[in-house]
Amino acid sequence: MANSINTNRGALVALQTLNSTNKALETTQNRVNTGLKVSSAKDNGAIFAIATSQRAEMGAQDAVKQSLQRGQSIVDVALAAGETVVDALTELKSLAVAIQDAPATGDTQTKLHADFTAITNEITAALGGATFDGVNLFKANAAAVEVTTNTGATGNKFSLKAIAAADTNPLAGGSGAGAYDLATADKANRTAANVDSAINAFTTILADFGTKSKSLDRQLTFVGKMQDSLETGVGNLVDADLAKESARLTALQTKQQLGVQALSIANSSSSMLLGLFR
Repeated sequence: MANSINTNRGALVALQTLNSTNKALETTQNRVNTGLKVSSAKDNGAIFAIATSQRAEMGAQDAVKQSLQRGQSIVDVALAAGETVVDALTELKSLAVAIQDAPATGDTQTKLHADFTAITNEITAALGGATFDGVNLFKANAAAVEVTTNTGATGNKFSLKAIAAADTNPLAGGSGAGAYDLATADKANRTAANVDSAINAFTTILADFGTKSKSLDRQLTFVGKMQDSLETGVGNLVDADLAKESARLTALQTKQQLGVQALSIANSSSSMLLGLFR
């Protein structure tokens, strides 16, 4: 190779090597700073697209979880009120027996009916107050009470509404000659048999709510596992191995220093030619 002051091939090679090292060092430093080996589309377009899609799915799963938690709260509030109502209905049965045994007229009958009426009012108040986020499952709702269970376009709704009996007053029921209304203060209505009918009808509603509460809980657990799996999957695709990157960073920093020194040596070779003219 000819000695020339116009072209310094050694310096060019050293500069290319140093530039390559600097680029690799920049990449490694970015991985260490972000903890990601794929932080943008230019790192790996296909992996970046997949990771972005899965992150969007994780965000949608958060919305699903919130919907399920709202549904669970609605049902749990209804169940809490239902427990109060069951206790009250149980007490009403004792009063109903006493009403049937007491004289048809007189202070005893009046006082028993007053106690009975007070408890029916408590039942009505408990059911009326069983509201969460504007929804009361013991009242007729204009729209279906539903929650979202997954991010799919179909089959992603879960109905919270109980059986049709949930739209009726648990104090009244039956039909025809067997119809009763425990809120009406007369001996014919307030019997142990009618209270039993009310208890049976109402506990059927509570059983439906209990089943749905368990179902919502299972679906919440499933969504949580889905999110964990998605997060792990995205991490496998884009997370950097920091132990490996740390070792690589040290090696590249050393290589960079050697590259600077090699470039300095190559640049000084031209000045050596001056010695030939002394």
